[in-house]
Amino acid sequence: MLPQTHRLQKNKDIEKVFKEGRGFKEDFLILKTAKNNLDKIRFGFIVSTKISPKATVRNKVRRKLSELVRIKIKNLKTGTDNILIASPGLETKDFWEMEESLNRLFLKAKILKW
Repeated sequence: MLPQTHRLQKNKDIEKVFKEGRGFKEDFLILKTAKNNLDKIRFGFIVSTKISPKATVRNKVRRKLSELVRIKIKNLKTGTDNILIASPGLETKDFWEMEESLNRLFLKAKILKW
């Protein structure tokens, strides 16, 4: 699970990312990112009912995304708030395909350290 210090939780922070953030798309993932005045990186996840009407499927997708971010958080630049939005079709991908998409997305957004 992603540590609490790395989670976007307040509605005003999420709204700020949607208003001021830049968007990037790769396969079935969308990343919205905006600068914050903190020296940490925070993430939020949106998995809507368009993915599946079943909460168990949506939660499984959310847990996979959260785990991928937790593993990669050491290699990401600090000072940004990010929201990962899942598009329909992502629920059919396995963990490794999600990881490849996420890597390409982070490269596009230029938030990887290397």
